Amino acid sequence: MGNEKKDGLALLREPFPENAISKLPKPTKRQTDEVKADFKKGIRCELCGGWHHPQVVHLDYVGHAALTDRLLDCDPEWNWEPLSVNENGLPVYDGIGGLWIKLTVCGVPRLGYGHADGKTGGNAIKEIIGDALRNAAMRFGAALDLWHKGDLHGDDETPPPQQTPPPKPPQGLTKAEALGHIWGAKTKAALDGMAARLAKQYPEIAGDEKVIAAIVKMNGKFEDDNPPVDDVIPY
Repeated sequence: MGNEKKDGLALLREPFPENAISKLPKPTKRQTDEVKADFKKGIRCELCGGWHHPQVVHLDYVGHAALTDRLLDCDPEWNWEPLSVNENGLPVYDGIGGLWIKLTVCGVPRLGYGHADGKTGGNAIKEIIGDALRNAAMRFGAALDLWHKGDLHGDDETPPPQQTPPPKPPQGLTKAEALGHIWGAKTKAALDGMAARLAKQYPEIAGDEKVIAAIVKMNGKFEDDNPPVDDVIPY
């Protein structure tokens, strides 16, 4: 029973094989601007074949051809049509160049929306159709496992990594004690040693504004007490 072959709309929900999944580069605006300003800052990507910033994130997606193949397996008579046409029978686009379509599979209609995201000419039209079909097919569950991993048309900037609470400083030294050692330093070497110890063992304390201000002020004191040799008036 577990190996029963699915068909129709149930087949549309089946995960796509690895060979049908493509990689879509998703650069941030900063990465795109850097490569536009200096072409040499980009690389020929071995993953997707495109030329882009070396730190671009890639998203998994199913292309037009792979989706069409799946739709034909589900329903050889599947069809799509624009929601609106003009007097010449051509699709009507919305105010920002997008297209609403109706995709019908196994007699069930679902709406979808496509946009070319800056492309022009014939490439834009093909991109809009493919994007609308993927969007509508997702309403049937096609490649839904890929869509939920990343928004193919979301914000330009990649989402920030999950925030984790800062590590607690090791027991044995409090901020008050650290400040006491800093203000009580008798030499520049003692102050530098304390600063280095804080940076290595107690990074949370080392990054505290009051601790930083105390180290800066004490550094200034030692510099005033020990001016450069060139500034000392010889007797």
